[in-house]
Formats: sequence, structure tokens, C-alpha cells
Amino acid sequence: MYRKLQQAVLERIREVLRERYDVTLERIAAEQPPTVALGEIALPVAFELAKRLRKAPRVIAPELADSLAGVEGVASVDVAGAGYLNVRLDRAAMVRAVAADEHSFVGGTGFRLLEHTSINPNKAAHVGHLRNAILGDTFARMLRPDAYKPGWQTGVQNYIDNTGVQVADVVVGLQRLQGKDLQGVHELLLDLAVRGERVDYYLWDLYARVSQWYDADAGQKEARRALRLATLHALEHGEGETVQMADLMATAVLSRHLETMERLGIAYDFLPRESEILHLHFWERARQIMVERGVLYQETAGKNAGCWVMRRPGAEALVEGEPDADAKVIVRSNGTVTYVGKDIAYHLWKFGLLGKDFGYRVFREYPERTCWVSAMVGEEPHPSFGHADAIYNFIDSRQNDPQANVTEALRGMGFTDAADRYRHVNYAMVALTPRCAEDLGYTLSDEDRAKPFLEVSGRKGFGVKADDLLDRLISAAKAEVDARHPETPEAERLESATAIAVGALRYFMLKYTRNTVIAFDFRDALSFEGETGPYVQYAAVRAANILRKAGVSAESALAAVAAAPLEDLLRGEDEVWAFWLLLSRVTVTLEQAIVAAEPAMLARYSFQIAQEFSNFYHRNHVMNEADPDRKALLLATVAVAQRELARVLGWLGIAVPLEM
Repeated sequence: MYRKLQQAVLERIREVLRERYDVTLERIAAEQPPTVALGEIALPVAFELAKRLRKAPRVIAPELADSLAGVEGVASVDVAGAGYLNVRLDRAAMVRAVAADEHSFVGGTGFRLLEHTSINPNKAAHVGHLRNAILGDTFARMLRPDAYKPGWQTGVQNYIDNTGVQVADVVVGLQRLQGKDLQGVHELLLDLAVRGERVDYYLWDLYARVSQWYDADAGQKEARRALRLATLHALEHGEGETVQMADLMATAVLSRHLETMERLGIAYDFLPRESEILHLHFWERARQIMVERGVLYQETAGKNAGCWVMRRPGAEALVEGEPDADAKVIVRSNGTVTYVGKDIAYHLWKFGLLGKDFGYRVFREYPERTCWVSAMVGEEPHPSFGHADAIYNFIDSRQNDPQANVTEALRGMGFTDAADRYRHVNYAMVALTPRCAEDLGYTLSDEDRAKPFLEVSGRKGFGVKADDLLDRLISAAKAEVDARHPETPEAERLESATAIAVGALRYFMLKYTRNTVIAFDFRDALSFEGETGPYVQYAAVRAANILRKAGVSAESALAAVAAAPLEDLLRGEDEVWAFWLLLSRVTVTLEQAIVAAEPAMLARYSFQIAQEFSNFYHRNHVMNEADPDRKALLLATVAVAQRELARVLGWLGIAVPLEM
């Protein structure tokens, strides 16, 4: 609602500037005064116009103030200081509109494609992978049609590198360290299933072992690395039993990854696999386009002789005849396509520019959607995903350079519009606090214990598996819920504990801005105090409890306030009004978070609501209020707080527990 009124004020200012001064301003700054006593919207526009109009801001401001008097929802406009416009809103009208949930969202049409998670299918997911998945899933929730831009559609993809070096490593481990052939891998999977053991956990240990095996014998190091490369080539070319072994293990691990993510409320629409990108000849078509458009060329001299290369973004001009030593290798001299080359082909497909498509078959059924996987030959009918109007790729900051090369390749081929609609949403790593590492049973040196954080490494087998982390969080939350509510049925206590644990984990991953390194800690995440998921959840639970004790539903409380004498009530209720104003900013906060691709802004907003609700609760004795009109206002305040907390927590992928 705040956004709707702010936009109406700004549009009126633009009209006045055009009509009275023949001035067009694309962007007009709008601020919120430090206290509601000064108004609800502050406009420094007179300062922007002063130089252009050759008038003092204090002279311009009254001329603009007069023009805002007739804007619906505006009560008055004051000129403050050297020329600020302080806009005071009609409090009663605003409260009635917010109570009626008259929020305004931006409309439009199009298809947005988000890619997130993208864990190598060679071992269990760990805590470092969760930041990507939670960021991406939260952003997808923020972009859903019911939240933002009705009319837009959003597809979520999880890219599966099932032919990469990490999968090659576990195949080498199975073949050389364990002596298994294809039949042996079938038997292994059956044996693990019978014993109730998990293939992703099994391969976690094997992957760490084979990583150490490559370098364990100096005399065999070169031969073992050559074996790794030969296995990788076999996977890329789709040759023989090795490929079948890799496909069996990668598919089994992928299924486990999806189960892990579903525990966090994360689901996908499509799983494009690298094997199909290679074997459906996406790269060959992309290479043809790149060569035809002058983006890709074969180097004939220097260290990259024989390679097909692309100049890097921002590279300096070359002296004629000299090789570009810093050019990005797209195809190695041995014919192997690099990660960037395959990614360029993949993104041409995403934008519908490749002229090729995957086969599609059903991989998993979620309660509310179907998850498809790429295939050489697919099922009919099937959805289509390769026609994006906008792309968001959630990939960590270490991939900034490859991502830049993809966008520059698009520009070089003349697809500038696509490049402009391609966004790499990067983020920093997740580590563990030394305390968390010791809680997990790791023995630390004094040097490690003194560090602010310890980096997770799947290759070294150091870290916490995602499912183990969730299990520990649920167990700790369950103990707290059991102690507080022993009379509640067991199933309900477990449901609440799971919601608290998932909320704690998701909020911890979301509250930091994307480029902040996270040092994960069990105890900090699960705290019921401070800026945590449980603190925000508790505010929503408390609001529901107040309404239940008052014997009113949220709907009836909101309906009752519409008939209350709000004009008189709100005149002396600055603190209550300030809380309603905060609650009215839900859509503007969502839009700001989307523009910045920063879910942390929404997480922070939910915490502000929870804090202000706590202040409201302690300053106002809702249940004992004697004045029926004021009690109606207070109960409606509780109901709106509950509604907006549930809404924002829903965008963050966090459920409100039954009890806490």
C-alpha cells in the first residue's frame, strides 16, 4: 500500500514538472522521514531542480507542495528545512487499505528462468551447497506470479554436471580402489538399499579417498592423473561401460539430492544434464554460430596454439600478428570443450537462440509440480523451458570470470538484448565456526581454533552433510518444543520442531548479504533471541495466540477496524501508526529486494516486523484494553502483523510453527 501511495505522489510530481517547468525527471528520490511526526514520505526534489531552474529549493518547494494537495491518500504537505517536502498521509484511509490487503504489485508478461543448486552428483550435499539452493529458492518464491509481476511465469532449473571430473573421480574410485565393474555397481546400489545406507554418503567417503589416492604415490601420480583424464574423456564421449557406471551413480545421487532439498521446501521444474548437452550436439551448433559471428577463432601461435579461443571481456587491443596469450580457451588443443564452451551453448538454448532442444522425461513428482529431466529421447507431451525472457543464475563468486565470458560471448554474437537480460547472482562461501566444527566431532589444532572460520572441503571430506545438519537442528528444536509443550501430541511437536529447524537454517543463510562469507554455527542459528529465524517465527506464533485468546479471527479483527473511528484514534497513536506504516511497506521492500537480487533485505524486514511487534506487545495491553474502539485497533494491528509476517516468511521459504 505504501508503494501505491508513493507512486501516486511521484507521478503527480512528474506531471507538475512537465506542465509547469517543462522538466522531465526519470528518477525522483523518495525517502522516509526518521519519525512519523515529520510525515511519511520526504521528497528532496526541490534540491534536484534548484540548479536547473536557477531558484532556491526553498522557493521551489512550496510551488510543488500545493500541487500534491489533491492526491488521494495525502492529508497534507509541509515544507521543511531548506526545501524538503514532507508528505503526510491520510492515516485512517491508509489503515483501512492495509487492513483490506490492498497491496499493489507490478504486472507484466514473460518467462523468467532461474538456475540454482547445481551440485555435482558425486557425493552428499553439504552445508556449503545449501546457501546456493536457499538463495535461489527464495528468489524464485519472490518472483512467483502471486508475489510479484502477475502474468509472469517462473521456471526453476538445477543444472546437473553428470559428465564432469567429480563424477569421473568416483568412477575411478569404484573401478580402481574397489575393483568394481558395471555389475558390481548394480550390486552395490542394491546392497546399500537393503542395508538402508545412502549412496551419497557412501560416495562422500570414496570421493575423499580417491582424491588422496591420486597424489599418494609420487611414482604413480602421472599415471593416475592420466587415468582420471581418460575416464573424463570416456564420459564426455559417451563410451562403454564406464559411462553406464557413471550414469547409475550420478542418477542415484541426484535422487538423494532432491530428497535433501525437499526437506527444505526446495523443488525444481527441470534438470538439464550435461550429458545431453554434449550428446545432442548443443556445442557443435553453438560453435558454428560463434565462428560465423566472429567470436571464436583458432589460435595458431603461442601457448594456446591449436586451441579455439575467445577474447576475454575488457582485453586490451592486440598488435597485429601477435597471439592473445590471455584469451579464454573454449576448446582445448586435444578437442575437449571447456566448461565455458558448454555453458555458452547451454545459455543460447536458455534464450531460445540455439535452434535445438532437449528431450524431456518425468524424473520426480512433487505435491504441486512435476520435475522433468533432460533425455536423448523424451516423452510427449512435455513443457518447454528454453525460451527465457530473463535469466538468473545463482553461482558462487569464484565463477565470476566464466560467467562474464558467457555474457561477452552473447554480446559478441550480437545477442546484446539477451546479454542484458542475463544476471549472474553471485555469493560468497559458507564455512564453519571452530565451535561448530568441534560440535561435529572434528579435532582442531590451536591454530584452527583461533580462526574466525574453517572452510568446507568435500574433496578433503571436511564439512557437515546437509541431512546431518538438518537432523541435528530438528533434534535440538524438538528438545526445546518437548520441554515447553509436553502435553502436545508427538506428531505436532515434531512438525513444529521441523518448521523451527528449517526456518533457523534458511534464515541464517538469508540474513547475510550475498557477498558476505557465512560462518555457520548451530547454536547461533537456533537461538530464540536476536536476528534469527526462530525469533521471527515466535512473533508470528505469538500474534496468532493473542487472537486466539481474544476469541477473534484475523478476518473479523480486520473487518472490525474498518468501522472504528480511526480518524480520532490514530491522532494520538504515533507508535501504533508507525507500526502500520512499516507493515504497509511489504511490496516496496519486496521490489527493492528483487531489483538488488538480495533476499537479505526481506529477511531483515521480517526481523524489523518481529522487533516492532515485540515492542507493540509490551507497550499495549491488548487483552485488557477497556476502550472498545482502541481494542479493535490493537487487535487489527496484531492481525496485520500476523498476516504480513506469514507472507514475508513464506517468500523466505519459512513456515510458521504450530507452537513454540
